[in-house]
Amino acid sequence: MKFGIDRLLEDASLRAPLAGKRVALVAHPASVTRGLTHSLDALAALSDIRITAAFGPQHGMRGEKQDNMVESADYTDPRHGVPVFSLYGDVRRPTGQMMSTFDVVLVDLQDLGCRIYTFITTLLYMLEAAAEHGKEVWVLDRPNPAGRPIEGLTLRAGWESFVGAGPMPMRHGLTLGELGFWFIEHFKLNVPYRVIEMEGYKPDAAPGFGWPLGERTWVNPSPNAPNLWMARAYAGTVMLEGATLSEGRGTTRPLEIFGAPDIDGRLVIEEMRKLAPDWLKGCVLRECFFEPTFHKHVKQLCSGVQIHTEDPAHYDHDAFKPWRVQALAFKAIRKLYPSYDLWRDFPYEYAFGKLPIDVINGSPLLREWVDDSNATPADLDALTLPDEQSWAAERAKHLLY
Repeated sequence: MKFGIDRLLEDASLRAPLAGKRVALVAHPASVTRGLTHSLDALAALSDIRITAAFGPQHGMRGEKQDNMVESADYTDPRHGVPVFSLYGDVRRPTGQMMSTFDVVLVDLQDLGCRIYTFITTLLYMLEAAAEHGKEVWVLDRPNPAGRPIEGLTLRAGWESFVGAGPMPMRHGLTLGELGFWFIEHFKLNVPYRVIEMEGYKPDAAPGFGWPLGERTWVNPSPNAPNLWMARAYAGTVMLEGATLSEGRGTTRPLEIFGAPDIDGRLVIEEMRKLAPDWLKGCVLRECFFEPTFHKHVKQLCSGVQIHTEDPAHYDHDAFKPWRVQALAFKAIRKLYPSYDLWRDFPYEYAFGKLPIDVINGSPLLREWVDDSNATPADLDALTLPDEQSWAAERAKHLLY
């Protein structure tokens, strides 16, 4: 199969509309060709494209920023001499001065298929700025490694943030190119928009179910996204960023594991199985121990759980529900340790006055369900299933593959 960047590089007819125009690129470390050349280098080498600027999202164009809320500065690319503007530094939205450096912007970002992954918000902000300044946006499409499944509560009005671009569920099941069409329709944007589609993309096909496993090299789109298995679990484990539990930052398996020094992972798994065994289908949970070298619970032995999705004998793509798995883990901990200090309180992604777990979920509904001792898994399903069904209908018209 071919990604959007590879098709653009190979087919001069696709590039023809860019002739004589100033072109910018939004990219990060995973913005690479089939041969692992960075997209900025590959595009700059073409004689018929004039690159005049580049933009780096959260974690930087080079992907060097390990943690959230670590900002990047603007700089001049030493190889190509073009300005590289940070969209996670002094600003999140491109300024008028930044927009004046190009006519068409190419967006080549590897997404993880999760509402909270900020690259999709960066796309929205670029689309809005392009509509305001009369610029054109092209997305060079890439796979959604989490595939087509939909899961999670829809973000409620008033809960928009840099990790909540709009009213979609946590696991949206679209590619970045498809999401662009939804953004334009939902926010009623008047902007010239084009998607360079992938060729041969089969999001429902085994063994990758969204990612061409065995065909393309995985390059971390952000520092703690080291593999496909993390991408599969991420729509659930990202909620740990709003909890006092470690999500495995400071280990070699971030966002596939969770734990803390003062819980018992074995008991947590047992309680999860008692509460909602149907929610645990499609994966295997294993008790584990780890000692983070940085971040939460640094240098402390944590008892916890690893979510395994890598073995085809264990993984069922359609059955696996990462958001419910992690929600159930919170519920089990609340049952086992009723007074456990579970929720962090700080301005997560610059959302002041709101608990991070609520910002992540786009409402307090998940947290309230966890903390309500009388609330059952069926109660959370009653809230969530209508959201998931509504999104399935809403996104259908935007599917390209």
